[in-house]
Order: sequence, then structure tokens, then C-alpha cells
Amino acid sequence: MSFTTIFFDLDETLYPTSSGLWPAIRERMNLYMQERLGFTKEQIETVREKYFREYGTTLRGLQANHAVNMDDYLAFVHGIALEDYLQPDPGLRAMLEALAVQKIIFTNADAAHARRVVRAMGLDGCFNAILDVHVLEPYCKPMRQAFEIALEFAGESEARKCVLIDDLPRTTRAAREFGFFTVLMRSTLRQGFDKLNLPAQGNAYSVGNDSPSPDANATLARLIDLPQLLDGW
Repeated sequence: MSFTTIFFDLDETLYPTSSGLWPAIRERMNLYMQERLGFTKEQIETVREKYFREYGTTLRGLQANHAVNMDDYLAFVHGIALEDYLQPDPGLRAMLEALAVQKIIFTNADAAHARRVVRAMGLDGCFNAILDVHVLEPYCKPMRQAFEIALEFAGESEARKCVLIDDLPRTTRAAREFGFFTVLMRSTLRQGFDKLNLPAQGNAYSVGNDSPSPDANATLARLIDLPQLLDGW
């Protein structure tokens, strides 16, 4: 394997879409906007879509327009019993331990949430570091500055030596343009264009088709199959 660093997205990449955890987090986001900021239920989806597209994440939009405290927001939206959604995954742990490269969680969430997810999945000790929203501030994926920070954070001098795995096409597309080798998790394609469950843009993706997405170098249905995919490149 010619790659020396792999960046793993967290939500709906490290764990499968089928867990149901992300919809639960999304509901907590909606509840925060309703209870703390006074948005009506009818306004929330429109505002979240707008902020997601314009600022990269709902949080960045709320910070810019409503002076939301990042730590308060993150503590609220991640206030979920993870054991109701995630279980230890010995097979995934064995795969990660066998990868002889630097492994970094690269997330728009915070490190506290990432550590809880890792612990719930029985993956403690499998990652070298966590690159989170605090390190990226004021940027976030898919901004180019986020990938520049990631490259420096990993101690890498060449983007081509890095793999980025994510479930959002816009992130893998931007990372590929930056120079990373990108892997798009296919499971999210069954749910729509992004984590807001917006409609897919055209017919670019075909679930069940092994050909790569135009937004990534490769697509992957199960994270445990990553070594075979990378060996093929």
C-alpha cells in the first residue's frame, strides 16, 4: 500500500447508516433549534439546508447568524445513549489494527463525540488522533482550508499519500480536487444527497453498481472491506 495516512469520517462512515444514530442526532439538532433558538418546526429544515450548503455545517451557520455557543450546541445534539445504536465490532477492530498506516478520525463533530463512538464500538486504541471541529475552527469539511489543516495535522507533505473516507459526495469531491485519494461510502447513497436527506442531484449514483462515483476515486459499501479496495489501487 503506497498510502501513509487514512482519514476516517465519523458519523455514518465509521458506523453504518443502518444503526439509526445519525437520524437521532438530526432530531436533537432540530430540537436545539426549536427550544433554544425559537425556530418553528416548519422553519427548521429550510434553515438547516441553507446553512449546510452555505457554511458547510448547520453549526457553522448557527454560529455565524445566531451567536450559538459551539460547546453548548455539541453537548446538546450528542446527548444520546450511544449503546442504544452502536455495539462493539470485533471485525472492524481487527481490520483497523492490521492497517499499517497512520489512522486519523477527521470529523466536523467534536472529539468528545468521536471518543464516545469509538468506545461504544470497541475501537479504543485503533486511531492515532482525532481531527475535530475545534482544530478546524473556523473551517470545516468540505472547505479547502480543512484539508490543508488535515495535511499539516497528519505531518504529511503530499496529499497523494493520504486517503479520505467520507459518506458525503461533496466532501469526497472537494478532497479529491485537493489531491487526496477519496473513498465514498455507498450506504449513504440510499438516503439521498446528504445528511439532510435532500434529493439526489440527477442520476450520478447507482446503488449496487461497482463503478466509482464521479465524486470519488472509489466507492465502498462496507468499511471492513477497505484493505481489499486499497490493495486494488
